[in-house]
Amino acid sequence: MAATLRSTVIFLCLATDVAKFETFTRNYEYFNQSMIDPPNPEAELKAENSATVSNGALQITPDTSNPSMFNYSYRTATFKTHFLVIMYPVPSSDSSPGEGLAFLIAPTIDIPAESYGPYLGLTSPSTDDVKNNGIVAVELDTVKQSFDPDNNHIGLNVHSIISVVTKSLTPLNITLAPPTPTFHNVWIQYNGTEEIIRVYIADQPERTSSTYPTYPKKTNHRIQSRFKENWLLVLGAYLGYYLYKKRLVERSNSYILSRLKTLPGMPKEFQFKELKKATNNFDEKRKLGQGGFGVVYHGLLSGDNVEVAVKWFSRESLKGEYDFLAELTIINRLRHKHLVQLLGEFQTLKSYMTTCYRWCHKNGKLLLVYEYMQKGSLDMHLFTKTGNILSWTLRCQILAGVASALNYLHYEYDQKVVHRDIKASNIMLDSHFNARLGDFGLARALDNEKTSYAEAEGVIGTIGYIAPECFLTGKATQYSDIYAFGALLIEVVSGKRPGTRMNGFQFMVDYVWSLYREGHILDVVDERIQDDYDKEEAERLLLLGLACSHPMAVERPQTQAIVQILSGTLAAPRVPPFKPAFVWPAMMPIDEISESTSIDTTSIDTTPFSINQF
Repeated sequence: MAATLRSTVIFLCLATDVAKFETFTRNYEYFNQSMIDPPNPEAELKAENSATVSNGALQITPDTSNPSMFNYSYRTATFKTHFLVIMYPVPSSDSSPGEGLAFLIAPTIDIPAESYGPYLGLTSPSTDDVKNNGIVAVELDTVKQSFDPDNNHIGLNVHSIISVVTKSLTPLNITLAPPTPTFHNVWIQYNGTEEIIRVYIADQPERTSSTYPTYPKKTNHRIQSRFKENWLLVLGAYLGYYLYKKRLVERSNSYILSRLKTLPGMPKEFQFKELKKATNNFDEKRKLGQGGFGVVYHGLLSGDNVEVAVKWFSRESLKGEYDFLAELTIINRLRHKHLVQLLGEFQTLKSYMTTCYRWCHKNGKLLLVYEYMQKGSLDMHLFTKTGNILSWTLRCQILAGVASALNYLHYEYDQKVVHRDIKASNIMLDSHFNARLGDFGLARALDNEKTSYAEAEGVIGTIGYIAPECFLTGKATQYSDIYAFGALLIEVVSGKRPGTRMNGFQFMVDYVWSLYREGHILDVVDERIQDDYDKEEAERLLLLGLACSHPMAVERPQTQAIVQILSGTLAAPRVPPFKPAFVWPAMMPIDEISESTSIDTTSIDTTPFSINQF
């Protein structure tokens, strides 16, 4: 008998403690011997007896066992599983079919001795019908024993190979082991509170899913092929846990709604059906883009004939509702001509023709609606293979707009705001190519008197725009925003992404620094512009880009100086011919040291080190 499993395997375990839960995920696109114990004792998957890997799939006859999942609370669990199975006789000298297949829940992964034949690998003569053997199984039986109704039935086994309940499949025109291969979908659901198990079977394959517990089978030296193509197991705590979580979600939804409606200047709520109609039921063809926080769709509001962009935030993409509300509060209060802005009533959109956010909350989803930016994002124009190339004048105009917005966030707003994700794709352009800094999904407002550091789980941002100190601290500051702006500045002037490799250099900033040292810094200017640019201005902008990209955070210019340099009212900054080494810990101004309360100095190695090519 042969059986294989081919699919992506996903595990989800929920602890029974109502206050906590844990999840883990494993994706297996294929299988090989190194993933199985034996031969690899460190592998996550354990094979018993003759179970092995064949042709990139798990061959699970006569048995496959995997690490058991224990319910340490001793409460009855609720679970559901789905698998797609195919069983059929294989021609051989012995044409008798195999015994069948069973879905098993057992306290151990050990296979009982002498459990072949009618015992299906579940029990043995010495362990069958023993109350403490702890087994529960659903069998798909293809051989009639004296205690079976026929050779084509489903049975529920508790402690014993003799089923407590059976159901013949013949009246349903379902044959488990037909002469020709046939797919069968099997669903098993158990409600631990009601103590009811439900089993469903259909001979038409449906949408496939994935996961794994244990599937024992015994052949009694007879041959039968089974292929498990797909299976899904979600093992959860009892029904009370589900109800507890449901109440939390409902409470969370109420909290979100109450907070949204009390935000200062918050626009009125859209009806979900309005946005559904505007985007043609969120048609894939209307999709403008997709990021870590949601999907953006192009929409047209009926009646007003106004183009909008609808950003749908999925709950799963957010770290938490409270974090999201904090971010939305930031956007709601910001007011600057070079930022995407939250406004009031819908009439404001038509009067000012500026970015207007609206919102809609339905079934745990949050949607923001803002003015459709006709020219799209900056990166679309910098790296277009068709259409017009951005002129030098427009490039300078865009950079000046972004610098003005950044200065507002850092110094003109009543709190320090760190954007944390400045890059070309987050800069939107209106019909006149005026820059609008958007996507505040990672932004954080900081108390001026406390700290200039924003908490972050790991390194936040895009490679090439991330300051070197962020890789050590995991935190973003105003200085790291300046570093990202420096990368953007070089990107706009050169027409090349920050991570473009040039002459052996991994990042553009290192290549530009080498050209500056050799006296050929203008060689990096986008060749598509040809000579249609101001050489003195180009050199000033490139030097500013290098200054903003200084490895040491405190050596970078502040936004007030950046705005003046871009306007030509302040001379270009002095830049050393060789890129300075990155040294940590860095010397910071006294006021900055007193503010950086989030850094635990007792846990930092104070021995300086340098990375010349960070």
